Amino acid sequence: MGEEHGHGHAHGHAHGHGGLSRPRTSVWGRLRHAVTPHSHDSADRLDTALETSKRGIRTLIWSFAALFVTAVAQLVIVLFTGSVALLGDTIHNFADALTALPIGIAFVLGRRVATRRYTYGLGRAEDLAGLVVVLIIAASAAFAGYESVLRLVNPQPVSHLWVVAAAGVIGFAGNEIVARFRISVGREIGSAALVADGLHARTDGFTSLAVVLGAGGVALGFPLADPIIGLGITVAILFVLRDAAKEVFRRLMDAVDPATVDLVEHTARETSGVLGAGDVRVRWIGHTLRAELAVTVEAALSVEDAHRIAHDVEHRLVHAVPRLTSAVVHTEPAVGANVVHDTLAHHH
Repeated sequence: MGEEHGHGHAHGHAHGHGGLSRPRTSVWGRLRHAVTPHSHDSADRLDTALETSKRGIRTLIWSFAALFVTAVAQLVIVLFTGSVALLGDTIHNFADALTALPIGIAFVLGRRVATRRYTYGLGRAEDLAGLVVVLIIAASAAFAGYESVLRLVNPQPVSHLWVVAAAGVIGFAGNEIVARFRISVGREIGSAALVADGLHARTDGFTSLAVVLGAGGVALGFPLADPIIGLGITVAILFVLRDAAKEVFRRLMDAVDPATVDLVEHTARETSGVLGAGDVRVRWIGHTLRAELAVTVEAALSVEDAHRIAHDVEHRLVHAVPRLTSAVVHTEPAVGANVVHDTLAHHH
């Protein structure tokens, strides 16, 4: 006996599905959950998914505005001072603001319902957005490095050093505000891309402080400090680029945290009527997870009882595994499963 049971939808409950952290539930929240009917209606699940995307888009809009204003303020100061270190930091802040665009587009595409051509929807547009972000970071590193080397070969005077230092502080403050906002909302809605972009902004904030060091070096009589700090910023951007590229590559290759796989297996095995669980596969689609697994049940069960157990497994999984929205559960009899599987063995 074998049956597959799965719902290709977003689950309508908000029980720690934030993905990166599980918020505490108040006494009132637990009481309200106990007396509120649980709905598996697709409209409720769609509303939850849409609201999640809306929050992500609002966060991107506000953070884009904050970084754009920060970068414009720095650019004005660059034009007056000629600081290449500040120029590199300004370019990077403009690039950071632009990374919000592909992620925002991906959020919008991810809200579209699945079709017979795109049967999983367009959630993986987030992975393509990640590639765009990586390319933007790479371009900003190349430009900053080029300008720094050019200034080392042909040194240019840097004026208004205190203004340059102030601009570095402005850059740090703007990036830190954006970083806190993106990370906080990203963890709440379970968007790894948004959290990663927030951590990227935080790293950029510290590179802005390096501009202050460059201005200090020039003030102490070491004019090459400015382009040298510019090269240092370029190296910092390359480290961010490496981490971002690694994360995007893992998403494209369907990598997940092994602890998530362990949690899926453990939760399935703890479900009443399940004798064993295995063949677990989990993948990201946008900022949500989908799972496939096989569970072993008593061979004498009816199809209806096996179906009920499969449904119970999925229901427990979407509550226990952060960001999991659906699971396809294949039921196998406790005896005779190998005989059934032999018919398909030559296809694998």
